[in-house]
Amino acid sequence: MMVLGIAASLLIGVSLGLLGGGGSILTVPLLVYVLGVEPKLAIAMSLLVVGVTSASAAVVHARAGRVRWRTAFIFGAGGMSGAFLGGRVARLLPSGVLLLLFSLVMVAAAVAMLRRKEALAAPEGTKTVGEQTPTNIPVPRVLAQGLAVGVLSGLVGAGGGFLIVPALVLVGLPTQVAMATSLVVISLQCFAGLLGHLGHVHLPWGLTAAVIGTAVTGSFLGGRLAERVSPAMLRKGFGVFVLGVACFMLVAQLPPEVKASVTPLLATPWPWLGLLGIVGAVAVPYTLLFRGN
Repeated sequence: MMVLGIAASLLIGVSLGLLGGGGSILTVPLLVYVLGVEPKLAIAMSLLVVGVTSASAAVVHARAGRVRWRTAFIFGAGGMSGAFLGGRVARLLPSGVLLLLFSLVMVAAAVAMLRRKEALAAPEGTKTVGEQTPTNIPVPRVLAQGLAVGVLSGLVGAGGGFLIVPALVLVGLPTQVAMATSLVVISLQCFAGLLGHLGHVHLPWGLTAAVIGTAVTGSFLGGRLAERVSPAMLRKGFGVFVLGVACFMLVAQLPPEVKASVTPLLATPWPWLGLLGIVGAVAVPYTLLFRGN
């Protein structure tokens, strides 16, 4: 399982470098369910892994001129304050509650990835991605958004990029620039959140270093692929996978007596046929209504 966990870290780095927001959401499940790390410790480890990996991926995007530093530091200022606060509050909550909160965050992240629309390519003669910059950033709103996302990040160990990217797009950044800039914000608030955790956890530095090294390698690969691969279909597939992992985590948090009563039912075909019917009833109308978007 150790080899499998380290190998999976490479995919987390690739997805983070390629997708920006949402790419790191599987770090905590990987640490808890594959590598066997205690949940509270896994959240603190995730903040360090995601922070370092995001910073390395941001370097690749910054060299390509896709990072808006002023916006990143304004958003990051709020995010760092919120993440430190979230890290301090996390020690007061039971591990089961933190995993339940993280599962709900994963559901939100999956829905955000499935619903996100890609920006249309700019016509020839217009400014390039690196040249487009919002002329007037609403600083109080950006700080407040950063604070809210930071609290969530520090509390459950998620980077929060699935919330940061749409927020940056709303203040005028193109999607590619918002994804790149979000990596800087994520790294800032992850390090602040880690400081909030360090007073009550002790990291296994050997395992942490192995996961970080593999994830950073993947992030450089993902950053190189960002301009060559359209992330739209990848994001959809990744969103479905994240949703499936979130459902597994939610089931894992059920009381033992409830799981004992549900297990025999799952051995019959009826709940699966019912689930298939529900998915079809939702997916078919959605596809017909929004296939042109």
